[in-house]
Amino acid sequence: MPVKVPRKQQVMKERLVKPNWLKVKAPGSPEYLETRQIVKDLALNTVCEEAHCPNIGECWAHRTATFMIMGELCTRRCHFCSVKDGNEDNLQPLDSLEPHRVGMAVKKLGLKHAVITSVDRDDVDDFGAGHYARTVESIHRHAPGCKVELLIPDMMGSQEDLATIMKTGVDVLNHNVETVPRLYRKVRPNAGYIRSLSILRWAKEMDPTTKTKSGIMVGLGEKKDEVLALMDDLRACNVDIMTIGQYLRPTAKQLPVREFITPEEFDEYREEGLKRGFSFVESGALVRSSYHAWKHTSPPEPEDIIKRAAS
Repeated sequence: MPVKVPRKQQVMKERLVKPNWLKVKAPGSPEYLETRQIVKDLALNTVCEEAHCPNIGECWAHRTATFMIMGELCTRRCHFCSVKDGNEDNLQPLDSLEPHRVGMAVKKLGLKHAVITSVDRDDVDDFGAGHYARTVESIHRHAPGCKVELLIPDMMGSQEDLATIMKTGVDVLNHNVETVPRLYRKVRPNAGYIRSLSILRWAKEMDPTTKTKSGIMVGLGEKKDEVLALMDDLRACNVDIMTIGQYLRPTAKQLPVREFITPEEFDEYREEGLKRGFSFVESGALVRSSYHAWKHTSPPEPEDIIKRAAS
């Protein structure tokens, strides 16, 4: 008679062992602590904390933080994300003073490249587009030399609300497709692949001078040819910059990791992206949307120019 293995032991057996290249040093530098204090004093949220980003120590030590506006409750419930769920019982009106506080934080931190993202707020009439616009205006006012990158939700595919954001003269407009089309229902059940591509295409059409950017997570069960086809879709929408990083399960409530992608495979993805014409491809296990974001608007490195010329 077969021995029944307890469910807890089955889960432990199935769990993948995290490879060495995914281990990071615990944060604690003076610069990190000062950044954390400024964020706390101004009552701001950061995606660095909310999403348990593995790069928080490195980025905060370099005075770089990705501010998350419009609260810490999200209306979408994506299956890869640990941000708290929002509903009609716990969602609060948007904080009208938040854009000012973000501008002050950017000034105090002396940022040259600020990244602003948000939760999804499908309960708000313009999906938060006006709030984004006021935040960009505040940064321009308090830190006029700082470049502004926005990582926006899909706003349910509203061109009108996207136009509100694009009129601010943002330097980089980022919207992540997150995963390949086949996995959308499993990973992003309340989003749409074509809708996300449309946001990116419209943004470039509205202001061709704005850099557009998108990113995906790998290790969720996608296949290499699916990733390459996704790259082609992004380039067809004239997306300039792409980020590719390893999916890491934030808590036991989210989807499990199906595979750990090797550094060599990330290098291959980067080369494939450059061949397709992206101006910058940030590809690596610990890469997240805003990782090294300040580099993405700089001229390409000589080695990238050489690789493209040879391809």
